Amino acid sequence: CANHTNMRMEQSHAHRTEEMDVERLLVRRGQPFSLALQCHTTLPPKHKLAIILHLGKEGEVVVKVLDARAGRDKWWFRQQGAQSEVLLTIHSPADAPVGLYSVTVLLLSPDGHILEKTTPETFYLLFNPWCKADSVYLPDEELLEEYILNENGLLYQGSWDQISSLPWNFGQFEQDVVDICFEILDNSPAALTNPEMDTANRADPVYVSRTITAMVNANDDLGVVSGRWDGKYDDGVPPTRWTGSVPILRRWSEAGAQRVRYGQCWVFSGVACTVLRCLGIPTRPVTNYSSAHDTDGNLNVDYLYDEQLESVSEGRKDMIWNYHCWVESWMDREDLPKGYDGWQALDPTPQERSDGVYCCGPCPVKAVRDGDVGMKYDAAFVFSEVNADLVTWIVYPDGQRSQVSLNQNTVGQNISTKSVYGDYREDITKHYKYPEGSVKEREVYEKAGRRVTQPNGAPGQLELKIKHAQAILGTDFDVIVEVHNVGGEDTPAQLTVTSNAVTYNSLHRGECHRKTASLTVPAQKAHKEVLRLRYDHYGACVSEHNLIRVTALLQVSGQPEVVLQEVNIQLSMPQLHVKVVGDAVVSRKLIAHISFTNPLPITLRGGVFTVEGAGLTAAREIQAPDDIGPGQEVKVKLSFKPTRAGLRKLMVDFDADRIRDVKGIATLIVRNKNVFLVPFPRSGP
Repeated sequence: CANHTNMRMEQSHAHRTEEMDVERLLVRRGQPFSLALQCHTTLPPKHKLAIILHLGKEGEVVVKVLDARAGRDKWWFRQQGAQSEVLLTIHSPADAPVGLYSVTVLLLSPDGHILEKTTPETFYLLFNPWCKADSVYLPDEELLEEYILNENGLLYQGSWDQISSLPWNFGQFEQDVVDICFEILDNSPAALTNPEMDTANRADPVYVSRTITAMVNANDDLGVVSGRWDGKYDDGVPPTRWTGSVPILRRWSEAGAQRVRYGQCWVFSGVACTVLRCLGIPTRPVTNYSSAHDTDGNLNVDYLYDEQLESVSEGRKDMIWNYHCWVESWMDREDLPKGYDGWQALDPTPQERSDGVYCCGPCPVKAVRDGDVGMKYDAAFVFSEVNADLVTWIVYPDGQRSQVSLNQNTVGQNISTKSVYGDYREDITKHYKYPEGSVKEREVYEKAGRRVTQPNGAPGQLELKIKHAQAILGTDFDVIVEVHNVGGEDTPAQLTVTSNAVTYNSLHRGECHRKTASLTVPAQKAHKEVLRLRYDHYGACVSEHNLIRVTALLQVSGQPEVVLQEVNIQLSMPQLHVKVVGDAVVSRKLIAHISFTNPLPITLRGGVFTVEGAGLTAAREIQAPDDIGPGQEVKVKLSFKPTRAGLRKLMVDFDADRIRDVKGIATLIVRNKNVFLVPFPRSGP
């Protein structure tokens, strides 16, 4: 007999893996699949067929497939003869380890001797969220269409009051991606030190997902992406330039598991989402706005300033990130008490060590909401990301410090993910926390062992507000600081206002402007101070995230009372214009026309467009032909041939020396060659 797996396409469709562009068989656990065995003669009487599986990088785990119906926890097969072929239907357990298997069919004599055996064939076994017995089972087809099968998505950025979305190409079914996902698992420290135990543990999505959160960042191991936030990206790719996960994964694999430079939180979450969806674990990217990074575990974010409004925090500082991205994966938690199944938060961005490694999760979202901070894994850290108090202190020359503000409502706002019903935002804050100020919220805080922080004394008679119009990158704009006197007496005070270029995770890149004023605010009146922010001031130091942080500090003369207010101003960016010309048919040439107009009052140099799209084209770079003067338009075009049918998105990024993260997108419906468009009937005569 000769083994002949001529049923790959049928299996791929039944197992929902037909989009995966690989040569070998791909199947999901807990669901039967078939192999056709071609024989030169019929099987002699009393002779038997046996099937042996090998699993692991070196085939160290051997599985004998039983030749009779067995329980759900066993591999077994049945056979049907058909002329010169034998159809072998193999049943896998729903808790089998995922991975690359090799299968060998043996012909045994009546007394059990091996007479003949086939050349080994390989297949990938994946998690199966369509199978009730699988621990990643998700009983909703619409959710599975999004969280397993959708290769495109949105990652949310910006700030809580100015949310923006970044189109991202997950590309989990692109060529070689499934091979790379298992290559990532094979390079984990556990796989390299104890491959047999690691292989067995791959039956558990908790183990696999935790391994992936550690391996997506390159901090401790042969991980994929190296994080960097200081703006110095010359020896790699700026994090804002990536438009999808596939080029990152391919670059890591082709370089022999060498870290890819550079990523930030949305890049880590995008790559993790690709890998987990590819392996068969339902996964969605999540963004938390005003996300706390509490370094000392006190559930407070402490900001320390001197009287000149200079930060005096030492060592590793607590910070509030404008936003922070992680992923959620759907799975049972058989390792925990009942009630913690469902969505699990997983954070691949290297922030704090967990069990000595830079990883975070899986943490049950229900544990975060209910204040069960002792639950595995890292519930206390995720709880603080969405619940910490912001406490601001003034530190005096003698070392004494005074608490000047307490905000219990700043952290953990508008927690967002893409809706399964289209390209719009779904707010999932209620999954992470009870309504601010509710009785249930206070009970949770107490349960979490949180010290309830009290503001100092009664509220003062001066109040601060900061207002600004829509700010556009490259223009000058005004910020208005209003000091309101709600008391009955005229009040003298000292006002200091600073504007700083910051990154989305609160790193300072430079002071743009500072203004101090001595003023007396009449009772029941307001004083307005206008700060003119000029591109000449902020343009040289603004970060790639295009954020300006305005901080106002008000000191009442002769009194310890200090008022502090802060706003983050997101500078609006231009968009690329992307138009695709041609008939969108598989393997037929299309041309993308891309244009960009320089919005800045300076010349841009070193312009580069990056283009990619799952099922459309691999990532490609196009250099801008020349420098781009103020107000000048640049046009480029590229041709490509779609490789797969369906709804497809072409992602484009533009970067230059003084502007980054300019995005554009074109959506097209690609059809197969043999599918014809039906003209839409015109109404009327």
